[in-house]
Amino acid sequence: MSKSTRLTDDQITAGLAALPDWTREGEAIVRTAETAGFPTAIAVVGVVAEAAEELDHHPDIDIRWRTLRFVLSTHSAGGLTGLDLTMAARIDQALRDA
Repeated sequence: MSKSTRLTDDQITAGLAALPDWTREGEAIVRTAETAGFPTAIAVVGVVAEAAEELDHHPDIDIRWRTLRFVLSTHSAGGLTGLDLTMAARIDQALRDA
């Protein structure tokens, strides 16, 4: 199965089991994370931007001081794909490294 093929509900549930900080909201997955401060939040966004360019898959990001909210969905597929789960794991890594 291609990384850009839409996932079934069972595949999404299984994928989210490995991503405990993410929740499903309709046809997207969402994570909110608090960082140590604004500079750290911006640094995380920079790392996520590099990963997004590498994967050619770009999250919606909301920055509120030190709180980041990430939303992932594959718009071209009309829902969630393996790219969303891969990008979520990369975001988790960026947050751990911060």
